[in-house]
Amino acid sequence: MFAVRNPCLKPILLRTLSTISLAQKQDMALKGLKVIEMAGLAPSPFAGMLLSDYGAEVIRIDQPKPLLSTNVMARGKKSISINLKKPGGVEIVKKLINDADILIEPFRPGVMEKLGLGPEVLLKDNKKLIYARLSGYGQNGSMSQAAGHDINYVAMTGVLSKLGRANEPPFPPINLLADFAGGSILCVMGILIALHSRASSGVGQVVDAALTDGAAYASSFLFSSLNQIPMMWPGQRGHNLLDSGCPYYNTYGTKDGRYMAVGALEPQFYTDLLKGLELENAQLPHQMELPKWGELAKAFKEKFASKSQSEWVDVFSKLDACVTPVLTFAEAAKHPHNRERGMFVEVPGGAAEPTPSPKLSANPIELDLNIPKLGQHTMEILQSLGYDEESSNKLLNDQVINVSK
Repeated sequence: MFAVRNPCLKPILLRTLSTISLAQKQDMALKGLKVIEMAGLAPSPFAGMLLSDYGAEVIRIDQPKPLLSTNVMARGKKSISINLKKPGGVEIVKKLINDADILIEPFRPGVMEKLGLGPEVLLKDNKKLIYARLSGYGQNGSMSQAAGHDINYVAMTGVLSKLGRANEPPFPPINLLADFAGGSILCVMGILIALHSRASSGVGQVVDAALTDGAAYASSFLFSSLNQIPMMWPGQRGHNLLDSGCPYYNTYGTKDGRYMAVGALEPQFYTDLLKGLELENAQLPHQMELPKWGELAKAFKEKFASKSQSEWVDVFSKLDACVTPVLTFAEAAKHPHNRERGMFVEVPGGAAEPTPSPKLSANPIELDLNIPKLGQHTMEILQSLGYDEESSNKLLNDQVINVSK
């Protein structure tokens, strides 16, 4: 369960939100943790948002003139804009981190050290600090200084060689596998493990979260099954059970140009799949007759093309066949099950974003949808660090800091 902190916004699931008491709202799981997030793209903002969504105070350090917007995945954070090229700016960052619990930085190895903000400096001043480093190839190794993106990191793990349809080039999974699954989420897992360790040791440590390492680790099932369940991978890319080679684990076009997703792997689900499609099992190749999977796929394709998506939804709503419609973002936000779960919430402009997962029974979430303007909280944060109005204005005039207009 969760609540939304922004009176101007209407959450999709009002009934669930109204049941949360004020006392519950104040009891968020990560309340009391102070997180400093060095502004970056993709992995680090999501890592910061994960911690913010569960109650941590997240302060994002923005450059005065970033090349790209840092406000993607920024809900619930505060923004202080600091020029890190000026000594006074670095000193502000040190003061911010001096009593912080967690630092998230997304730069190539050595960048923070050149700024005088490396772990050997910050952990000396703040022994409890969890210093989380998110980078493409990690803090050491011959490629640690190389540039890259999700597609490169996934390629280096071997996993990309398994993604895609038969007789086509490998297909990148957008930027979900390395940036977010292997990057943000595993980085936060590392942070939470380090916090647990700190509870007994009293000291922090460095979390080296490499996107390439994480993409490989998130794909552990693939590596393990290749060795332990070879029957799952009898052929090359696009000819196997889970990579579009299997006719009953695939997507099919419908009469109205939409799609249905089929995951009828187990025999009982496969039986209901055939029932819904009005196909006779005896007239088809056997489910596990791999050389004839093409015949099965052809039969399924023809059948699915004979009805609209909504007609197939009606058919399979009465069967347990693991067959679902392929929804758009807008449709997913309005689907009854997703609404009942409170899976999405409206944001400014009427779009929908996912709410935090997993949900905790004892710590309901008070979701703050406010997006900070660049430098919006600069003066407020400086005041909390002991800067008076005169010194803050001098920093502003010297272009050490910036405030939102």
